[in-house]
Amino acid sequence: MSRHTPLLPWSRRNFIKLSALAAGTLAFGQRRGAASTTGNPPLFTAMGIAAPLASAAELKEAGAQFLTEGVGSFLVPDKGEAEFALNLERLAASPLPVLACNGFIRPAHLRCVGAEANHDQVLDWADICFKRLHRAGGSLIVFGSGGSRELRDGWPKDKADEQFVALLKRMGPLAEAQGIVVVVEQLQARECNYINHLSEAAAVIRATGHPNVRLLADFYHMACMGDTPSDLAGAMDVVAHVEIAEKEGRTVPGVQGEDFRPFLRVLREHRYKGAISIEGKFEPSQVSGAFKEIRRQALEV
Repeated sequence: MSRHTPLLPWSRRNFIKLSALAAGTLAFGQRRGAASTTGNPPLFTAMGIAAPLASAAELKEAGAQFLTEGVGSFLVPDKGEAEFALNLERLAASPLPVLACNGFIRPAHLRCVGAEANHDQVLDWADICFKRLHRAGGSLIVFGSGGSRELRDGWPKDKADEQFVALLKRMGPLAEAQGIVVVVEQLQARECNYINHLSEAAAVIRATGHPNVRLLADFYHMACMGDTPSDLAGAMDVVAHVEIAEKEGRTVPGVQGEDFRPFLRVLREHRYKGAISIEGKFEPSQVSGAFKEIRRQALEV
């Protein structure tokens, strides 16, 4: 087994918040007898959900310990300081911290690969995002952004790999300067035609060779693309974050009854020490059950 300790540069405020919440989760599990039944400690340092700040109070009540917010809506890199300051005020009043942001590179003119790749502009955008997330106390930027990296007009994958690695090599130090980790996300082929499997993402990250550029293991995209627990095991040296949703309908855990235990077992065997975020479609009434289902399955492996 390999020992896995992802780089997660928490702010002091969020570290205190999440440590207290994680301790409460452990105590809850012990009171209910879950941990004592299996002998397994909680698998995740914290469990969160992709949702806006406006829903924080309701989601905390349902069991969320952090939020994954949107780059465009929360960090607003295309807007001035005044707009972002308003979001910082909302965050200060929020019962949940923002750990991560997704929807990283959305503007149509920003391209990571292809003949029209414009890395300088991409990096200017990224630098604003990193600085603002640092100020917000977060630590993870999810790099899915299929539109910015799709292969167009027959652009060859090997050239795209060279371009993407070159971009990430420049992006890593910018993220490091702000205590941010960029987690590259594989995307199913229906959403993007480049980096569709864990092995492809892991190869790009290893070629980048920077500790602040890591891999997001998204169970939904993995299921859609047929990635197996063995594929996950082969990428664990670079995994720093996990997202989860059921394959059918991209629903939250517990709705369709999907069994995630084969993948959760890999995380436990490799001593994963990071968080997990739900990213899927849900009704508010389903969220509490989703966190309970994740906790139940994780304690059984």
